[in-house]
Order: sequence, then structure tokens, then C-alpha cells
Amino acid sequence: MSTHARMLDHVGQAVGWTPLVALDRLAAGLPARVAAKLEYFSPGASIKDRPALTVLERAEQDGLLKKGQFVVEKTSGNMGAGLAWACAVKGYKFVAVLSAGNTPERSQMIRAFGAKVVKVKQAKGGKPGLVTREDLELVEVEVQRLVKRLKAFRPDQFGNPASALAHEIGTGPEIWAQTAGKVTHFCSFVGSSGTMIGTSRALKNYSSKVKCFAVEPAQTPFLARRTIRSTQHIIQGGGYAVRPGIYDDAVVDGYLTVTDLEATRTARALASKEGIMGGFSGGANVAAALKLARDAAKGSLIVTVICDSGLKYLSTGLYAE
Repeated sequence: MSTHARMLDHVGQAVGWTPLVALDRLAAGLPARVAAKLEYFSPGASIKDRPALTVLERAEQDGLLKKGQFVVEKTSGNMGAGLAWACAVKGYKFVAVLSAGNTPERSQMIRAFGAKVVKVKQAKGGKPGLVTREDLELVEVEVQRLVKRLKAFRPDQFGNPASALAHEIGTGPEIWAQTAGKVTHFCSFVGSSGTMIGTSRALKNYSSKVKCFAVEPAQTPFLARRTIRSTQHIIQGGGYAVRPGIYDDAVVDGYLTVTDLEATRTARALASKEGIMGGFSGGANVAAALKLARDAAKGSLIVTVICDSGLKYLSTGLYAE
């Protein structure tokens, strides 16, 4: 029975089976069809709700997380929001550590769920809304300090296999079912890489013919092993020129890059033409999917994800009046 057809025992049961929507207006005239999975339908309004819940549940099963223990995590905001509501439901004390460069809506959400937010000052030359690798390194120092002081459990979304497993058992199988096995391509922006690796792993288990592409900022094609101009870009949550511990080259068929302008314009077009209001990463994903659609064989079906809600970016210029 669908979760929508019954009363749920707790909000965690609402995670998963997000809608998959065809983007026939944006992809009109292209040889391939493009579809996007709307992950902002989850409780914390992002795709990170999946790994947040899975990581906690696996830690409980393995005895790594015990009643009354603190949970501390490095986040750009989405994983923090996911862990915040999940910890609220499960009864853990949660501390999210993020760069001061992340949008304020993210901190507000995390606090609303009853968690504590620790903001770390950006590195020299840092700009609000543009979180760099150097900023993330400063956040990491604070996370390690708090984990030690609080004797906390650290989910470690960049290195915990459960972060990818959440998508291998959830996102991937859902896409396969929702497309009736017709998906031919998948692409996703790489942050912790859980979405990209877990979903690709699942889809390739169904069919080795599915081609999977990692999406990176145009100025930071680190995983593609190309020249890095800067880690300063508008797509929060990734593109830090860091290889996540859970990253797996074996399920990646190629790489795509997206500029800040492409991500912004596509996100705005998604809202105005498709009625789908996502963030910068959603814009980047769809921009990349449209690039694939232009060169794909006729009848192909490219699937991507809208990682979070555009409501988390109202303080930025993404949807400026």
C-alpha cells in the first residue's frame, strides 16, 4: 500500500516515492525525453532526507548510536535539515555545523526542528552564498572538535556507505519502477556523491545499458580530472574539488559541467515553464540533462533529480523580483 493511502506512524515513513515528472516543455523538440524526481516532497524538503534517515537507522542497528547520544554533522544545510527532523523524531540531540556562507534559510530550518546550529566563519576572501573548499576545511575542524568534546556520533555523509545505500535501495529502484524500466540515462550533481553513486549502482544492476553522468560546476571539474579554475560557485553542497570517500568510478560513464549562469537560468525556467521550483543544484541537474537530451538517440529517457526546494534560496538572487 502506498504511504499516501494510509496514516503514517511518524514523518520518517514519508521519505521516498517522490514524484517523477516529465519536463516536456523544457525539452520540447529534443530527440530524448527528460524527467526529474522532485525530492523537495520529503519532510526536510531535500534529497538528503533519504541518507539522513538511513545513516541513523544503520548506526542504531550496528550499536554506533545509542539513546541520549549527540549527533554532529558537517553540512551545507540539506543533510543538516534531514538529520534535524530525524533526530527530533528519534530523540537525539543534533548539532549541525555549517559555513556562514550557506543561505540563512537552511539554518532557520534546522533550528525549527529543535537542533543547534554552529556557523563557522568563511575563509579569507569568502563571499556569502559561495562556499569554497577552504570554507569546508574550516567547518571540518570544528566538527572534529565537537565530536570529540560531546562524544558524538558523526554520520559522515561523505564517507559513510549508508549515504549511498539510501539511494541504492530507494531512489534508483523508484526511478526504474516509475519509468517502467525505460530510463536510459541518469545524471546528478555531486556533493557527498551518495545520490550519484547509489542511484547509478541500482540502475546499472537493473540494466548495464543505463548510462550515468556526474555533474560538476564548470570551474571545478575535479572528478573529471580537468583543470580547476576555482571552487567558488553558486551551487551549494558540492563542487569542492574533493573526492568523497563513497565515490565509485565504476558506475560513472562520464562527466558534465554546468556554469553558474546555466544553473540559474534553468532553475528559473523550471519554475516559470514547468511549475517546479528548485534550487541551484536542481537547475544544474536539469541543464546537464538537457545537454544529454540534445545528443541522445531518439526515444531516450534522461532522468535527474531536483535536490531541494527553491524556498531555501529566497535570500539569494535566484528568484529575485
